[in-house]
Amino acid sequence: MTTAPTALRPRTARWLLRLHRPALYGFAGLIVVVAGVQIALAGPFADAAATAWRQFDACTSGICSYDQAAVLRYKDYYDYATYAVDALPFLVAAWAGAALTGRELESGTAGLNWVQGISPARWLTVRLAVPAVLAALGGCLLFWLHHRAWAAGRGRIDSAKGWYDLATFHANGPTVVALTLTGLAAGALAGLLLRRTLPALVLGVAITGGVAALAQRLMPHLWPTVTQVTSLEQGGTGSGIVIEQGLVAKSGAHLPLPHCYSEATCDAALAKASGYYSVYHPYAHYWPLQLTTTALILTVTGLLTLACYLVLRHRTGALRPAEPAAEAKGVLVNA
Repeated sequence: MTTAPTALRPRTARWLLRLHRPALYGFAGLIVVVAGVQIALAGPFADAAATAWRQFDACTSGICSYDQAAVLRYKDYYDYATYAVDALPFLVAAWAGAALTGRELESGTAGLNWVQGISPARWLTVRLAVPAVLAALGGCLLFWLHHRAWAAGRGRIDSAKGWYDLATFHANGPTVVALTLTGLAAGALAGLLLRRTLPALVLGVAITGGVAALAQRLMPHLWPTVTQVTSLEQGGTGSGIVIEQGLVAKSGAHLPLPHCYSEATCDAALAKASGYYSVYHPYAHYWPLQLTTTALILTVTGLLTLACYLVLRHRTGALRPAEPAAEAKGVLVNA
């Protein structure tokens, strides 16, 4: 039995990078630009905004002089950087569905590779492994820099986003890297299933969005919560990811927060209560929530990757490079 030439194997990854060179340059450009913005946010932008807020907070007269432009600049560029990091999984999913698998199967390029001595399994492995390494490295760099930018404003900039803000939470940690790998697997699976560029792009993005929505829904329940009870004078508390809030009855039972259509209805509800309760996740739960959510997303990513190989095997059968060229050409035509 003959095998693929040894010299062909190391060239497979290089050929993939050359084939998708525009996407590689675009990804590198995105990483450089967003990283530069985040470095500025963690340094001069945060310092200028913090100084402006100190000036504003120290003002006691009706007319105050402070650098409002610095405050708005930090807020705007922080939002730009956050949304760019959070969009990374969907950009990867769109590319993986449209260009990585969908276009190659639609044009017949994939079948041509199989005829030339690259097995379908190796073809798919290279297309998943090489982008996964690049996406993971780029995602790790961006979330680390984003966390630095957020930490630079925490406690110094009054308008800084809280750690529990949805966009900030994911851009600040490894969940965005896990979702990026999900986007790669989802896009590849969509391309293998549909074998068309545009439909695969849409399906890959849709699957990634579904996984992200599922992870967000399950995330608060992946780690034990904290329950805090306060008096009526203190009011409801719980700064973090709030799961449930309500009133504590004098009997100790939990009651829902009243719908105050009038002052009388509120007074009647509060008369039965002794305080407020909040079930929530404090800042101390940030990393446990990040890591458990990341583990959940990576599990789904593993299942999507397995599905890619199962679909490919179903499409190509047990085709191997050593099999007759006539059978390989038949797969090429069917692809």
